[in-house]
Amino acid sequence: MKHIAILGSTGSIGQSTLEVIRHFPKRFKVAALSAHTNISALYKQIEEFKPDAVCVVDINAGLKLKSMLAPRKIKFFLRAHGLIEMVGAKRIDTVVLGISGSAALIPLLGSIESGKDIALANKEALVMAGDIIMRKVNKQKINLLPIDSEQSAIWQCLNGQDRNKLKNIYLTASGGPFRDLNLRQLKNISVVQALRHPRWKMGRKISIDSATLMNKGLEVIETMHLFNMGQEKIKILIHPEAIIHSMVEFIDGVILAQMSMTDMRIPIQYSLSYPQRLSNGKACVDFLKLKSFTFADPDFKKFPCLALAYQAAREGGTAPCALNAANEVSVASFLAKRINFLQIPYVIEKVLGRHRNIARPDLGDVLGADFWAKEEAARIISGLD
Repeated sequence: MKHIAILGSTGSIGQSTLEVIRHFPKRFKVAALSAHTNISALYKQIEEFKPDAVCVVDINAGLKLKSMLAPRKIKFFLRAHGLIEMVGAKRIDTVVLGISGSAALIPLLGSIESGKDIALANKEALVMAGDIIMRKVNKQKINLLPIDSEQSAIWQCLNGQDRNKLKNIYLTASGGPFRDLNLRQLKNISVVQALRHPRWKMGRKISIDSATLMNKGLEVIETMHLFNMGQEKIKILIHPEAIIHSMVEFIDGVILAQMSMTDMRIPIQYSLSYPQRLSNGKACVDFLKLKSFTFADPDFKKFPCLALAYQAAREGGTAPCALNAANEVSVASFLAKRINFLQIPYVIEKVLGRHRNIARPDLGDVLGADFWAKEEAARIISGLD
C-alpha cells in the first residue's frame, strides 16, 4: 500500500486525487493533507480519510482548525514551513503537489529534499525555477511524475523510448472558450465567460490561463525542463476534441499519441499507480461517435500570451519567472474585475520589457525576480485604473 500526502487537498487536483484513492482503498492510504484557508472542506476530508498529519498554511485558519481537532491524535502543522516538515515523515511514499501558482515552489523543493516521489500538478514552479528543480530531482534520484494531462501524455509516450531520437513534441490545446471569437470580441469578455472552459473542470486561475492560452505557454516552458527539450522543438496544436492529450515525433517520422477522455482522474491515477496500470471503470473513447479529429495552428495575434511565453522561453534565466509572476497578478486583477481580458497580456508584456534578466539564477535570484515582477505588474495595473 502506498501512503500519499496531498498538498492542496481542497483544490480541484486534491479533490480528484481523493476520488482516485477512494476508489482504491486497498492500494492507497492518505497519510497527510494540507490546505491554505479552506478548513471546512479540509475538516470533512480529515473525517473521511483520517490522515496521520495535516497542515494549514494560513495561521488564523490553522489555529481554528487545530481547536476543532483538539480531541484527536493527529500531527498538526502550520504555515509553508510546516508543509516541508510534514512531508518529511518516513511513512509517506508519494507527495501529490496540487498547490497552485508560485506558492508551490518552496514546498516542491522541500518535498524533493525529503526524497519522496512527487506527483506534480503545478507547472508554475517549473516555469520559475526549472533548472534548479531538475538538478535537485536528479541529485535525489526521485521520480517526478507529471499529473497535467499533456505532460502525462508525453511521459507515457516516451516510456521505454530513446529520447535522443526525439524530433518534436506536440502539445495539444482545446483552444479554450474563445477559440472562435475575433480580437474585437475578446475585449468585453466577462469573468464568468472566461471561467467556462469547454472541456475541463478546473480551478479559477488555470481556467483563465486556458482562456488566454497562457496555460499552453507555461506548458511549453514546463515541457522544456521535464523532458530536456529546446522550445523550438515544442509545437502547439489546437485540437478542440481534447482526446489526444499530446504527441511525440521521432526522427524516423513515427508519431506516438496518448488518447483518453477528458478526466483529470486518469493521469492522477497513473501517477499514483506507476509503473502499474489499474482499471478504473471510466468511459473510454468511442471512435465511432467521435468520427474525426481536427487540428489548427494557434493564433498568436489573438492570444499574445502564447508569443510572450515563447519569448520568455527563448530568453531563459529569470525571464520565465517574471512572465509567470506578471501573469499571476494580471489574472487575479481580471478575476477582481480591475482590468479587462485583453489587458492581461498587455501588463505581462510591459513587465517583461522592463525586466533585467539574470542568465543563471540561483534560488535567491528567482525569488527576487518573482517579487519584483509582481510589484511591477501591480504598479502597471494601478496606472490603468
